[in-house]
Amino acid sequence: MSSTATELPGLVPGTWTIDPTHTEVGFSVRHLMVSKVRGRFSKVDGEINIAENLQESSARATIEMASVDTRAEDRDNHLRSPDFFDVENHPTMTYASTGIRRNGEDYEVDGELTIRGVTRPVTLTVEWGGVHPDPWGGQRLGLSATGRINRQDFGMDFNIPIEGGGVVVGDRIDLTVDAEAVLQR
Repeated sequence: MSSTATELPGLVPGTWTIDPTHTEVGFSVRHLMVSKVRGRFSKVDGEINIAENLQESSARATIEMASVDTRAEDRDNHLRSPDFFDVENHPTMTYASTGIRRNGEDYEVDGELTIRGVTRPVTLTVEWGGVHPDPWGGQRLGLSATGRINRQDFGMDFNIPIEGGGVVVGDRIDLTVDAEAVLQR
């Protein structure tokens, strides 16, 4: 059974451009096996193309890896290094959807995530935020998405063992996206 764009109040087919000032791509990872470190990327670009049949819709995003911010300059610089993101050789991370399906109140968006030149399938669970007019005569949509990857799948295998067992940085990365997009006329 296919879903139509009209099932989501206010949603209309068309190209919706991501508003980078109202969009955040974030992550969290275990640190020293006991807590989580959170970070975000401040530079994101992309678009969501809504089709009449929602299953034919698509999305793409490009994130500048050098824009990482974990609130610790030394850590951010280490993340930019070849040990992790290698931003000199791989300045961006990209996500391109390959499919969408409804899952209860939410949607599952399958896609391909590319980090450090390595592309892997990643499914994001998307919570629909809605559509609302903005004060400038436009229409905006909002959504939140979550997903999980293993950093070693993307060639980021740097680590330091800690006394008593374990490592400094966990392998599992939890991804979060809070996005706002503007309908293009």
